[in-house]
Amino acid sequence: MHSLAQEIHGFSKNCLRKQCTRVTTVTGRKLLEKRSEGGEVEQVEELDEGGGCGFVEDLSLDLQVGVVRPFLLLASQDAAHDIDTLQRHQVTHVLNVAYGVNNLFPDQLLYKTLQILDVPDTDITSYLGECSSFIDLAREQGGVVLVHCNAGVSRSASIVIGYLMLRESLPFDDAYSQVKLARPSIRPNPGFYQQLQSYKP
Repeated sequence: MHSLAQEIHGFSKNCLRKQCTRVTTVTGRKLLEKRSEGGEVEQVEELDEGGGCGFVEDLSLDLQVGVVRPFLLLASQDAAHDIDTLQRHQVTHVLNVAYGVNNLFPDQLLYKTLQILDVPDTDITSYLGECSSFIDLAREQGGVVLVHCNAGVSRSASIVIGYLMLRESLPFDDAYSQVKLARPSIRPNPGFYQQLQSYKP
């Protein structure tokens, strides 16, 4: 049985093709390393892609913000925890309907937190009055409210759909499709979906 060291030692460098590797340094410089067939670095070019921040962005973050109304946004906790995203969308109020998610910027934003569990048995419609009053407050103050839960898929989406039904008298199908258009990833759990379908404000 070969040891891993023997296998690595026996691997021919001739099997390697020329390749380029993109590297982001700690200071945010972007480099392109070109390697020879033997694997040695032959050439390093600096790529100019604007000012770097000195970190590699984690692409698994969900910073997509759904604009349902100019004053009403829907997103995940990632967006709610990203000050650049919040500032870019001019968010002034945050409605946090997640369970166990902290509010990171209490000095800069006005928060309302309702710890709602994302289970079909939760009576989501019982929260709509309180949530809608907070959204109205943001609107009256000329602000922008971001509604979020953990993933921005079930609880917060349900609250925003319910808000459109309650305040704009939209039928469920219209409210759902408008929110889905703003944030395509929404998917209220089956219990919330049924509750909203039969909700009569």
